[in-house]
Amino acid sequence: MIYFDYNATTPIFPEVKEAMEPLLKERFGNPSCSYPLGREAKDALERAREEVATLIHARPQEIIFTSGGTEANNTVFKGILWALKEKGNHVITTAIEHPSILKPAQFMQKLGFEITFVSPTREGRIEPEKIKRAIRKDTILISVMHANNETGIIQPIAEAAQIAKKYNIIFHTDAAQSLGKIEVNVDALGVDLLTIAGHKLYAPKGIGALYIRENVPFLPLIHGAGQENGKRAGTENVAFIVGLGKACSILKQKLKNKENLKIARLRDKLWEGLKTNFEVIRHGASQYCLPNTIYVSFKKITAQHFLNVLPEICVSPGAACHSQKTTFSHVLKAMGISYEIAKGALRFSLGYFTTEEEIEKALNLMIKRLQN
Repeated sequence: MIYFDYNATTPIFPEVKEAMEPLLKERFGNPSCSYPLGREAKDALERAREEVATLIHARPQEIIFTSGGTEANNTVFKGILWALKEKGNHVITTAIEHPSILKPAQFMQKLGFEITFVSPTREGRIEPEKIKRAIRKDTILISVMHANNETGIIQPIAEAAQIAKKYNIIFHTDAAQSLGKIEVNVDALGVDLLTIAGHKLYAPKGIGALYIRENVPFLPLIHGAGQENGKRAGTENVAFIVGLGKACSILKQKLKNKENLKIARLRDKLWEGLKTNFEVIRHGASQYCLPNTIYVSFKKITAQHFLNVLPEICVSPGAACHSQKTTFSHVLKAMGISYEIAKGALRFSLGYFTTEEEIEKALNLMIKRLQN
């Protein structure tokens, strides 16, 4: 197997597994309990909170743990909107967001909120000026993803957040795809809320976090005993939280050591091999792209054919057939890409475990099986 789908999910770091194991065995206490076993769990929980906060240059008290990125995004679109509904009922987001933003936005539309979906350029970028033009007197939230999960295109979040601040509007970004791949600093970006998904950054599935800047109005999505400073009830998933914290600590060091540049070099090697041997179109402006992602369309090969003849290579298609029904990437649609181009679209996303040997092997397999 050659794994080129790190944007879908990542394997966990070995150190993450090691950090989690004691919390699943002898240190299994409830962090809300006051006896030593509970205090040990509480200490581990708070250390992990510090590690997550450090990765994004936030304060620990601004981090709440969730079951993943989807819950964090739903919390924003429900908790924040209900908290601000007396101020207004208009939200601005984009047409290229992850479904965990688009679906909650559509749900809130049914409850009377008005949503503006800003379209990207053909290169997949959201223009801050478009966001500015969409602002109304009753706009209460702007949500723009930091980097797109399909194209890898990094959005101009700092510029968009500055516009939001000028009009006193809460600004959220879904950073599930950017964390660990590039530096993310909540103060430099100027965001009020930021989504984190553990399984996108070498931590387990089923854990995530939401950064909430102090003094941002908020109503909890989940009510109960008042854990997470009253913002997310339910006994914390301590072992997975510790895993998330450890992953954030490791990624902080990898970014400091510029190990993401190695991934970029491998990504570029793959792109050179693809464009040399096949007729391909690259989607998105490469100068704004995450260091690990290439989204391409093969002109004479469908994504489905690629997957059929190259089962060893794990990649995500931009269009797929299910029970005679064709699904077409909403991101490519929003970018104005035709179905004829989209049906050959494949996303290659690399990670910290990717090797040069894998790139060479994958290219050799593609040449052998796709050129015949």
